[in-house]
Amino acid sequence: MKLQQLRYIVEVVNNDLNVSLASEKLYTSQPGISKQIKLLEDELGVQIFTRAGKHLSEVTPVGQKIVALAREILNKSQDIKIIAKEFSQPNQGSLTITTTYTQARYALPVVIQQFMQQYPNITLHMEQGSSSQCIIQAQSGQADFAIVTELSQLSDEMIALPCYHWNQAIIVMKDHPLAQSSLITLEQLAKYPLVSYDFSNDGSDLNQAFNRANQSPNIVFSTTDAELIKTYVKLGVGVGIVAKMAVNDNANDDFAVLNAGHIFPYSTTYVVFKRSLFLRRYMYDFIRQFSPHLNRQTIDKLLLCETNIEVQAMFNGVKLPIC
Repeated sequence: MKLQQLRYIVEVVNNDLNVSLASEKLYTSQPGISKQIKLLEDELGVQIFTRAGKHLSEVTPVGQKIVALAREILNKSQDIKIIAKEFSQPNQGSLTITTTYTQARYALPVVIQQFMQQYPNITLHMEQGSSSQCIIQAQSGQADFAIVTELSQLSDEMIALPCYHWNQAIIVMKDHPLAQSSLITLEQLAKYPLVSYDFSNDGSDLNQAFNRANQSPNIVFSTTDAELIKTYVKLGVGVGIVAKMAVNDNANDDFAVLNAGHIFPYSTTYVVFKRSLFLRRYMYDFIRQFSPHLNRQTIDKLLLCETNIEVQAMFNGVKLPIC
């Protein structure tokens, strides 16, 4: 049995039993993959795949177990290489982060700048998406870390480390009727067209807040881009509800920025990654730079928790920073 043979069967399954496509992705020949799969089956004395003529038609029950173990073995073999690099090339490697627009635009720039100055030989990749898209990328191994706010349907093969809390703010032009309000209510907001993040998720904090007050928000425009929200508020489309961190600089002097912490619950930003991920020193350092209370000792302690409920319980009574 060879690692290459295990790699072949896993890649064939990844490509819906299309040997031709698998051979292209592995930069080898189709007959070569078919031959090695047959040699592995002969060695094991079982069929991993059933066949319809010359084509693979499905994975056998025993084949499913073999493929699952093959995935684990290939992952462990990759971990061995990573562990070796941690000692032979401690300051070389790559880090892939996937995150939402708000985090990428307002929370991460300084952290990334500091990280790249500290680790100039680390290749850093960053991708954007919704929270659910980011988590899927981290779960599939396409990204090392997902930096997100929403944790819906997070499996316990992933771990979510709380980084900081953040609040929403209400923004209007300075001549808007709400600009002089000292304490805005949901009843007041419901009277105006709103420009904000996506309200389509019934479980979102914004939707839940309006539902609890028996109010129906009039959403006229929604987007993940805080800058677009500000643009449409300037155009008079509606009242903006946006992350407070997006209006914390002097570039927003055109707006009246109103507190919304009393009507919308704070949100929490998390770093999410697979529990099986081998954390290199520079990965620990990135997390600590992004969230100083998450030092290596604390992260290792949290990784001993079996579920994310236990992780959250560890932070009961802990005051996280508020942005």
